[in-house]
Amino acid sequence: MFRQGVAVVLSEAGYAVEAPEDVLAWLRPGRRSLVLLTLEREQDWDVLAKLRDAEATDAVIALVGKDVAVLGVKAVRTGARSVLPREVSAGTLRRTVEATVDGQAVLPAAVAAALARDMPAGATTSRSPTPEQLAWLRQLAAGATVAQLADRAGYSERAMFRLLQSLYKEMGVRTRIQAIIRAQELGWLHVEAGRPG
Repeated sequence: MFRQGVAVVLSEAGYAVEAPEDVLAWLRPGRRSLVLLTLEREQDWDVLAKLRDAEATDAVIALVGKDVAVLGVKAVRTGARSVLPREVSAGTLRRTVEATVDGQAVLPAAVAAALARDMPAGATTSRSPTPEQLAWLRQLAAGATVAQLADRAGYSERAMFRLLQSLYKEMGVRTRIQAIIRAQELGWLHVEAGRPG
């Protein structure tokens, strides 16, 4: 689907569509935005990484070419929330935009299966967390705040935040929610009978 066709489909669905030459300069703090990004050249991947690092957009839908599974996994790991093949139908594009705006992720089945099989990209260690880190993850999963964790662990809130960020990095994730999901997937949140949690 060509750029003009995308604009027509989304405009007809009631979305305000813009096609800036420089998407990074176009983004404005405080303005909700969804970026549809075609990943064809190395520069496109750089833009996706910069969008992720800037956290300046609500979400990115990556449009990828051949080898959807491999490129789709790379796109998700680089910061895309949803992934579509470039040759997507107008209806699928519209439904994906709607779902992504609603906070959902839409992925081709091959991408979801590949992500489910693999450990997260960027994980710097394969070791299990320490018992203290496991306790933190379990408390976060139960709804504890960083301030509550800091108080319970005897750290300042700032120190606790830094410790959690380090743990997230080791896990190959960036946020609390991602850490909780990853910990659940790895079975770390399960408390064995007779073991303190």
